[in-house]
Amino acid sequence: MKVQQFHYDNKIVKNFLYATMLWGVIGMLVGLLLAFMFLFPNLTDGISWLSFGRLRPLHTNAVIFAFVGNAIFAGVYYSSQRLLKARMFSDALSKINFWGWQLIIVGAAITLPLGYTTSKEYAELEWPFDIAIALVWVVFGWNLIGTILKRRQRHLYVAIWFYIATFVTVAVLHIFNSLALPVSAMKSYSVYAGVQDALVQWWYGHNAVAFFLTTPFLGLMYYFVPKAANRPVYSYRLSIIHFWSLIFIYIWAGPHHLLYTALPEWAQNLGVAFSVMLLMPSWGGMINGLLTLRGAWDKVRTDPVLKFMVVAITGYGMATFEGPLLSLKNVNAIGHFTDWIIAHVHVGALAWNGFLTFGMIYYLVPKLFKTKLYSIGLANLHFWIGTLGIIMYALPLYVAGFTQASMWKQFNPDGTLTYGNFLETVTEIMPMYWMRAIGGTLFIVGMLILVYNIIVTIKNGSKVEDELAEAPALQNVSKRRTAGEGWHTWLERKPVQLTLLATVAILIGGIVQIVPTIMVKSNIPTISSVQPYTPLELEGRDIYIREGCVGCHSQMIRPFRSEVERYGEYSKAGEFVYDHPFLWGSKRTGPDLHRIGGKYSDNWHLDHMYDPQSTSSGSIMPAYQWLIRNELDKSNTEAKMKTMVTLGVPYSDEDIANAQQAMLDQGTQIEKNLYSNPDFAKTYESDKAAGSSEFIEMRNREIVALIAYLQRLGTDIKVNNLETAQN
Repeated sequence: MKVQQFHYDNKIVKNFLYATMLWGVIGMLVGLLLAFMFLFPNLTDGISWLSFGRLRPLHTNAVIFAFVGNAIFAGVYYSSQRLLKARMFSDALSKINFWGWQLIIVGAAITLPLGYTTSKEYAELEWPFDIAIALVWVVFGWNLIGTILKRRQRHLYVAIWFYIATFVTVAVLHIFNSLALPVSAMKSYSVYAGVQDALVQWWYGHNAVAFFLTTPFLGLMYYFVPKAANRPVYSYRLSIIHFWSLIFIYIWAGPHHLLYTALPEWAQNLGVAFSVMLLMPSWGGMINGLLTLRGAWDKVRTDPVLKFMVVAITGYGMATFEGPLLSLKNVNAIGHFTDWIIAHVHVGALAWNGFLTFGMIYYLVPKLFKTKLYSIGLANLHFWIGTLGIIMYALPLYVAGFTQASMWKQFNPDGTLTYGNFLETVTEIMPMYWMRAIGGTLFIVGMLILVYNIIVTIKNGSKVEDELAEAPALQNVSKRRTAGEGWHTWLERKPVQLTLLATVAILIGGIVQIVPTIMVKSNIPTISSVQPYTPLELEGRDIYIREGCVGCHSQMIRPFRSEVERYGEYSKAGEFVYDHPFLWGSKRTGPDLHRIGGKYSDNWHLDHMYDPQSTSSGSIMPAYQWLIRNELDKSNTEAKMKTMVTLGVPYSDEDIANAQQAMLDQGTQIEKNLYSNPDFAKTYESDKAAGSSEFIEMRNREIVALIAYLQRLGTDIKVNNLETAQN
């Protein structure tokens, strides 16, 4: 059989590794800044684009899509070529993938701090970026599938299965969750509303963790762990069970993020059932990874690459045990909205994604640059500092989460809340936030050690060149199963059939959960008293979204005695039918706001945004003084309302035509309320608009629109007279 010679493209792998390290440092530094903002809330006082609410999505996007995303591409491009015995299908597609992804990241780094956001978790980028992401992702998939089709290896190795599932599923998730109607170049509204938007978002959000942070890394685990240990994968059969059960079950689990919310009970219960089942394939993968190292434990003790990978796989096991645990309703009632969730997420991110990436970098760079790692000692130091950082980050937040849950739910003998003031719980957990910041600092120090070690290694190495390889051409792949051939062995040489089956497996769960919720209107009972937001309230809601308030405040009161006593009547599905997007939140750094309307005066809200500590002693909320200075942009209000009409919000032509006057009238009334405070003029009237020598009338400032929105929240229903109409 004639052997063909070809070259592996190592340069594209090198580029993605450089980007991984660069964005890793940036994303982690932003995260560390956010950790210290819990301790010093006015650390970036007065700088809108450095406020907590705007930086938080920058941190999550930088770590997930820039750091982890580039690591995925580096690992996939390196391993796929060697597993398929072929150069990547197209060098041009490889370059488009690389530069397109970096441009998207740079765009995110610019627009998110400027307040251009959809507010949807892990999908905050606005619609032009959504289109760009889809296009670049298709380029990646085109390149991967093209390489598979021109391979010289008959059977597809297990890592390739996970890469295929990753490409297909992320494409489906991203496209359907990002469906939105544009209002302008950088503003859009989700096509889904309220409960429907929440379900689609967490179908995406949970499975972004599953199919962007998990399945590609499992593929990398199945390639790099055996390579680094020089051992075969422990069990081929277990890998088959792991793959198919994981991709089928994972897609159903999203609703466990919405337990005890206004989501229909049947959808919640489906999420719980499949989340519990998810433990088995997840731990099957962990066991397969760890047992691959059997007979290589002496090497683990001395090789930092394997040390990182062992802790990574262990972190995966811990996170995938905790996920099903948190999906149990009685446990979720304790953990949800607390710092326990933050600890859980970071065990997965820092250990599983971070450490596997570090191990992969330490493994790849010496090979690409044809040299030895500069310092094994520094790599080991990185390992121990990073491990200590993870422990010091996560453990205090577990304590903080349990403390929050306990304090929120305690009652006095007379039936009143023991800790009626939310800030009492904040004050109690401040020491844990200090520990979290120290742990994060250690983790970043480890990352900087890696960067130094790798830079010196590269300097000592030679220039990265395409690597010569040879393999016989693949010929006469039979379409039929041969005698004694297992069905999966047959499937492994049929990439099209494997891809189609994987697509069917991941679509079933989404269809069963989402279609009934969207198509069957009776699943979302309407409430006749719930009306669309006024034009000024709509503008205020967009400011709330822009400033990232949903990152710290929920708008979903669960049907628990403690929450109803603290916040008011629990939330109903019909109250959110005009919310594009939904704003239920995931974390309560501050109290729930769904019933905040009418609870405080307009002056209180103004003072609270200008100087939160003046109204709430001990608050860790930063000041938003630019809202008092900035003039409200009303130029797109009518366009926003017309877009909402297209989405089913019942604004009349008259409502739209009179929008400017309606905003002026409502703003004027709020202005009068503000002037009723004798101290108002002395405190705020001299606060000029940024860059202006003249005063702006208070009725036309952004703060007034935000106050209008906050005062509307939760006021549409009367608890004792709920009129519900089934449609």
